[in-house]
Amino acid sequence: MNNEKSDEFYSRLKEQLQESTDWPSNYLYKFIVPTDTEKINRIHGIFDNTGAVIESKKSKKGKYTSISITVNRKNPDEVIQKYKEVGTVEGVISL
Repeated sequence: MNNEKSDEFYSRLKEQLQESTDWPSNYLYKFIVPTDTEKINRIHGIFDNTGAVIESKKSKKGKYTSISITVNRKNPDEVIQKYKEVGTVEGVISL
């Protein structure tokens, strides 16, 4: 995803979050990552000390891990900031 497209995506997401949610609010992040301890630990680290509830589940063949993270955010900007941080982990798919 190039930066221009990504900026447009995050702008649209921010708008949708502002319209559909009263802030502060709990937000559910969902990611799929290749099953790699280092990558999974990096994602956990991004949400360290935020009070996040993190659930992980390996795919049937164990090649991928889905990670669901519920955490309280103050506003859409905080939601987007975490998406961008997790986006630096190679191979992660944000749902």
